Amino acid sequence: MSIGAVSWLRDPDPAVLPVTRAVELHARPSRDFDAKLTATKALLELAAHDFARKPGAATPLVTQASSLGAEDMVISHLINALQLDIGIFVLDTGMLHAETLQLLAQLKATSRAPVEVFHPVAESAIQFVDKEGKDAMYKSVDLRKACCHIRKVEPLARALAGKKAWLTGMRREQSGARAEVPMIDTSDVVAGGAGRVKFNPLANWTWGDVWHYISLHQVAYNPLHDQFYPSIGCAPCTRAISLGEDFRAGRWWWEDESAKECGLHVKQPSISEEATA
Repeated sequence: MSIGAVSWLRDPDPAVLPVTRAVELHARPSRDFDAKLTATKALLELAAHDFARKPGAATPLVTQASSLGAEDMVISHLINALQLDIGIFVLDTGMLHAETLQLLAQLKATSRAPVEVFHPVAESAIQFVDKEGKDAMYKSVDLRKACCHIRKVEPLARALAGKKAWLTGMRREQSGARAEVPMIDTSDVVAGGAGRVKFNPLANWTWGDVWHYISLHQVAYNPLHDQFYPSIGCAPCTRAISLGEDFRAGRWWWEDESAKECGLHVKQPSISEEATA
């Protein structure tokens, strides 16, 4: 399938794709939603307690990685509602949708928890575009991953420097690659305490659970969700999905399914070592 063949999906025309509020379409809690919410709150409190800031430290040892998607907005809301000492960070890749940037500004203005924004190294991004072109991500998986490394993976290493734990919005339901996501992932922790713990507070939540919480608490969310974007990343690499498509079908849709991760949730020893240096 060519890029042009799906351009209408990537930039939906409201006249063609009528906007339906995602919160009305998806807010269907599972039967055990209350139990899941209780467990999630307990996990967030555990993370805040076990990785509290050290005396005299400017920041705690745990932080939330937010892509500003629906799941991450739920976690940020819980952090603020529970008044937990957990920071939040966002990777502004320089390629985000205008709607995502507007939501970022809103989160920064309303969040009790501090929100940090990390950008790619400008010179690296400029040199990559000059050499490979602004559409390099469509040319090969290697070039797309190189772009992700500059815009996401390297800034992530800086965001996690000095941290012993982080929170993500990963859910088992999102894709086959994430079907075994644990609530607490210690696979990156090695002997002597190096590495960091990854908490996935919504690992067992359904998409309906996420939107039920958003509906209950009037949580702000990205309006692109109303235009059939369940998973939102950089603008060139994200499109709306059609009925029956996989949850992450709109991410890097021109690639083979097995390649659909940007590197943020793939173990990379060199990055881990750099982040903990």
